Amino acid sequence: MNPLVERVRARLADGGGETGPAAVAAAVRAEAGGVASDLDVLAALQTLRQEFVGAGPLDALLRDPRTTDVLVTAPDAVWTDRGRGLERSAVTFQDEAAVRRLAQRLALSAGRRLDDASPYVDGWLADSGVRLHAVLPPVCADGTSISLRVLRPAAHDLTELRRRGTLDATAEAWLRAVVDARLAVLVSGGTGSGKTTLLNALLGAVDPVERLVTVEDAEELRPDHPHVVRLVARPPNIEGAGGVPLRDLVRQALRMRPDRLVVGEVRGAEVCDLLAALNTGHDGGACTVHANSVREIPARMQALAGLGGMAPATLQSQLAAAVQVVLHMSRGRDGRRALDAVGVVHRDAGDGAVRVSPAWVRGEGVGPGRSALDALVRERGVVPSW
Repeated sequence: MNPLVERVRARLADGGGETGPAAVAAAVRAEAGGVASDLDVLAALQTLRQEFVGAGPLDALLRDPRTTDVLVTAPDAVWTDRGRGLERSAVTFQDEAAVRRLAQRLALSAGRRLDDASPYVDGWLADSGVRLHAVLPPVCADGTSISLRVLRPAAHDLTELRRRGTLDATAEAWLRAVVDARLAVLVSGGTGSGKTTLLNALLGAVDPVERLVTVEDAEELRPDHPHVVRLVARPPNIEGAGGVPLRDLVRQALRMRPDRLVVGEVRGAEVCDLLAALNTGHDGGACTVHANSVREIPARMQALAGLGGMAPATLQSQLAAAVQVVLHMSRGRDGRRALDAVGVVHRDAGDGAVRVSPAWVRGEGVGPGRSALDALVRERGVVPSW
């Protein structure tokens, strides 16, 4: 370890104040005192800037416009996703302590606490548009883990998604008809499958005169639309006070005269409030949910509604009345994201259970739900172009 680096680190820690680029440079000059060589000073400055400024050695990866995720699993194992799946980068940390220091500094920047008493953290780095998750050992057995998700303004509309191969011309026509008909949509898929990207594109296709109110845990939705109000949940502070849960924000959004209510992702009891809202005249709403296929949506929604105390029979009725369409996203082994299926929500005539029938499946074409979707858009005055 460079002794100059250690002295500067101690000076900055003792000062307990600013650690920006100017403060780091001033501390290096003060500790060098004209004794250290120019090369030592430059090396120390580079090392300390990485430690105290921005995301340190990860900054270059985050600045790459193709980057969606940066994952640190060990000092010598930093992975990135630039649209082609995970790739190991050449970036390394000096040791485990350096990874831990970065994780704790990023948590502090997000206004959160990360230490042995609180060994994991979810946070939002507003200045860089990055969502942070970090876990310390021994909870993370092999050392500190850092996961950074880069959230960028919506750059792809439905036409661009078609050009990129995320969906084909037929699917684009289906989606535009669904938006124009103000059908309520659930976008499902796994982590990193492109759910938010598709939802952003759908919202960008909404009539500019409509007012969108979005509700999220993390600030991910940034649709290209002229009239958007974004509400973001807030976790409790270190003392456990000041939290604003997603469920409360859904209720607040209803008082803001939304033409369309959008929940970034339903993970728990807020699904009850969302379904209630969609059943009270708020057409064209949307949300995302984690699921493996369109057919699993009813069971997944039932599990989430159970967290809010909603009985299964009530959920079946609410879901069938509130949601009309399910869009399922998938991610291939090559990292490419694609719209996998379009499904129609309906109640089984026999047992009354809610099911999702595929109207279109990638690689297969139209499915048994095609006629039902066609009828839904036509009864709302939209003539489909497929």
